[in-house]
Amino acid sequence: MIPTDAIDSGILNSLLFYIMVMGLLLVVAVFIRIKLKVFKKYFIPASLIAGVLGIIFGPFGIGIFSEEMVSAWGALAGILISIVFAPMLLGVKKSENKGKSKLMIRHLIFSYTASLLQIGVPLLAASLLILPFFDVPEIFATIIEVGWAGGHGTAAGMFEVYDALGWDEGGSLAVTTATIGIVFGIVSGIIMINIAVKKGYSAVIKDQKDISTEDTEDIIPVDKQTANSVETVNPDMIESTAFHIGLIGIAIILGWFMQQVLNIFVTGIPLFPLAMIGGLIVNAVIMRTKYSITVDKKTLNRIQGVALDFLILGAVASIQIPVVVEFALPLIILTVVTVGLMMWYFYYLGPRFFPKEWFENAIVHYGAYSGVTAIGLMLLRTADPKMETEAGQGFALRAPLYSPFLGGGLLTAIIPLLVLNSSGVIIGLSALAIVAILLLISHSLGLVKLFGSRENFN
Repeated sequence: MIPTDAIDSGILNSLLFYIMVMGLLLVVAVFIRIKLKVFKKYFIPASLIAGVLGIIFGPFGIGIFSEEMVSAWGALAGILISIVFAPMLLGVKKSENKGKSKLMIRHLIFSYTASLLQIGVPLLAASLLILPFFDVPEIFATIIEVGWAGGHGTAAGMFEVYDALGWDEGGSLAVTTATIGIVFGIVSGIIMINIAVKKGYSAVIKDQKDISTEDTEDIIPVDKQTANSVETVNPDMIESTAFHIGLIGIAIILGWFMQQVLNIFVTGIPLFPLAMIGGLIVNAVIMRTKYSITVDKKTLNRIQGVALDFLILGAVASIQIPVVVEFALPLIILTVVTVGLMMWYFYYLGPRFFPKEWFENAIVHYGAYSGVTAIGLMLLRTADPKMETEAGQGFALRAPLYSPFLGGGLLTAIIPLLVLNSSGVIIGLSALAIVAILLLISHSLGLVKLFGSRENFN
């Protein structure tokens, strides 16, 4: 029997208080977004606003929040990331979309291309422009794919990886790049949609007056409110949400066991991508039984969403401002390189990947790999309000074959390890070589039109 004093009640009380303060910040951020329309116009989430409030009132700002509190928030973010990733492949049923294989493959290769470019180009740019002049580790450039394609969740999860590799500043810088990416993705994406309508790139919106960035309401009226999950088990037995949390817990436990086995061969692999694979295993088992009807994807999404909101708040609020200042110049250089890379990816590769409705198909990826998936879908909704194109469908179909590996998946987590075990140049060139092979094979199969006229491209 565990003695009652085995866990210091003072620690638990402090943690509870810290979480309650996070809740307070989220509520304050909600009303700030409601009152200041600029945040709604540019789709800045309340969790990000709350994180910035945490910085302002934290030890590097006004100093109301103690360093201990903010550090606890950062540690909590590192735990919550497993709860965010574990349900990603849970509740996924066999796709009912038939005859969409070519569309799915195009979106899949376009996704891999984005992440591999965000790995390869920054690593080579760092080797040429940053490492010779600045005192930064060779894994410095890995924060780009972690923060941009991975987002705040992945960046928070990488704290333990960078710490294990001896670079304590890596986590804060990764979260900083994620913040830069999400703001840049939103602002530039809206500008690009306006340009697309003006130049005739858009397949749906033909007049700039039809572009609406405020078609959703922050406070949903009573007559428009709908249930965001369903009860799948009798509440006399167990609350449905608790049952789904249990499934997520099993996924995380499976991920933990995989982590222990992998630690025999290589250390430093974080738990969150393995928790996602654990979720895939749980899903594969339960979907083959009559109990598959007990799994509600919307309930899983709600749990995931709660964890993500608290995660973003904690990750942003715990950014070490002195570290960001120290690495400001190399970070700016790497950001400028990444901005140029994403523009080339969108405007050059986009039309060559998608023979029709290229803008809508490409903008969802641009938003997702600058910020997060939600930003990509938001930009798609702005460019295609009624989802008339196949962009959303293709983007969704590619997810199960992309998310476990890149953009926050297993390969994202081990890239820093690979860089330390070889070199940034080797890993960077390898990533770009894989991109080249993917593009050439796709071109030869008629999936991508890299050279010549795009006529007869289908």
